[in-house]
Amino acid sequence: MKSYAWMDGKMVPLAKATVPLLTHSLHYGSAAFEGIRFYKTARGPAVFRLNDHIKRLFFSAATLGMKVPYTQKQVIAATVALVKKNTLPAGYIRPIFWYGEKMGLLPFGAPLHAAIACWPWGKYLAKDVVSVKISRFVRIHPKSSVMEAKISGHYANSILATSEARRAGYDEALLLDADGNVAEGPGENIFFVKGKTVVTPKFGTILPGITRDSVMRIARDLGFSVKEAVIKPRDVRTYNEAFFTGTAAEVNAIGRINTATIGTGKEGAVTRHVRETYQKTVHGEIARYKNWLTYA
Repeated sequence: MKSYAWMDGKMVPLAKATVPLLTHSLHYGSAAFEGIRFYKTARGPAVFRLNDHIKRLFFSAATLGMKVPYTQKQVIAATVALVKKNTLPAGYIRPIFWYGEKMGLLPFGAPLHAAIACWPWGKYLAKDVVSVKISRFVRIHPKSSVMEAKISGHYANSILATSEARRAGYDEALLLDADGNVAEGPGENIFFVKGKTVVTPKFGTILPGITRDSVMRIARDLGFSVKEAVIKPRDVRTYNEAFFTGTAAEVNAIGRINTATIGTGKEGAVTRHVRETYQKTVHGEIARYKNWLTYA
């Protein structure tokens, strides 16, 4: 079955959605992008928190000085149309804005391009309970960039951390901030659980994840206390549970951080409750969260 992408306002075969070698964003990391999932529901495919993702996409583009020739409503409509065009029941969506052909660091004057791709993508992390290595690479300093923006160049930092963790035999990495506090995973936010309290790092050196925001609301609705706090690496041993959240990772339990076993080393009861509720939410099974779904 042929796959399609939306590129510069048109539906094109995915195989033909290519860019020239001297594309500025390819060389300098000057692209703004999003990762979005859509799920199979009783009403057909539903895109999770599409409006919020596109809002952040435009914020990231503005951070890079991009003058996007489309409105947010147009990009939302194009995303829905692309899901329909590819006739997939569930999968992953990648909208991206980038600067075209121009060499030199300054992108001013480069043509601006936009595209959206989607494809089937199952579980992101390989295991239901993962082992995590605290990376020697620290998260980008908040005075070095805009951490609230999802910019392609930021992910060189993530690649270094993930590669280091995998070579050491771990499933994923955990990055600290410049002050030595727990920040986030390479592509995920992190949560810890103690009793009925769910704790996650504060804003500043993390990407304020949309899944993170969803899980915080879900956890509160389930009756848990949710706090944003400074978390020291030495504190991780004191928690009963830990888990990652992210569009790709969804909700994924953490069993070990470095040599410290978290709780029993298995998925804890709070994590399971949050994960199962999140899955019901994205599949359209909980009415109170219906506004988070855009049906295609």
